Amino acid sequence: MTRIWALALLLLCAAAVRAATPGASAGGIYTCIDEKGRRLTADRPIAECSHKEQQLLNRDGSLRAVVPATLTAEERADKEARERAAAEARAAQADAVRRDRNLTARYPDEALHQRAREAALDTVRLAIKATELRLRELQAERKPLQEEAEFYQGKALPPKLRAAIEANDASVDAQRSASASQEAELGRINKLYDTELERLRRLWAGAPAGSLGPMNLPPPPPVKPAPKPAANNGSAPKAK
Repeated sequence: MTRIWALALLLLCAAAVRAATPGASAGGIYTCIDEKGRRLTADRPIAECSHKEQQLLNRDGSLRAVVPATLTAEERADKEARERAAAEARAAQADAVRRDRNLTARYPDEALHQRAREAALDTVRLAIKATELRLRELQAERKPLQEEAEFYQGKALPPKLRAAIEANDASVDAQRSASASQEAELGRINKLYDTELERLRRLWAGAPAGSLGPMNLPPPPPVKPAPKPAANNGSAPKAK
């Protein structure tokens, strides 16, 4: 019984060796020309030719496959870098195709694109009107404060009056900053839609999706910090 188990174990080991040797179990022969011009053959990959391609032949001498050379660490890193770059390029191209198709799906004609532009602009225009209204309100609030301050020419203003004037100044500065940002946003929106429209016209004319290169859209305006209240020495301020 022990001899039977030993024989079975030997058979399993032999099968494992054949499975671990590429081409051996199927009767393949590896062949190559070494650095000295000698043709080498073996039933497994040839160590002397690991740096070059080897041919894997069938038993009848016909070519079954070409085994690539084993890469050095530097060559392997270079190959992986090229493969990553190629994968990134394919992903970028797929994204470009998807963006162009989404753009034409969203805007099948110029009239719809123009309506979208006006809707985006109207949002900012409403904000501009609100800012202008607030500036007029602040100017109206400033008038009685300024008139009261005239009684203190050359003197320190009462703390309550000085605080009210400083608050008015800070609010005016904030609204003027908001107004400048809103005007910049109008320009950004128009540039964005101009860029889209130029691309759409080419796509509508038959340019393949993803063939027009990157679309250089304008960046959003930077967020500006709120202006700090101006320092006041306590004397009557000049009218704005």
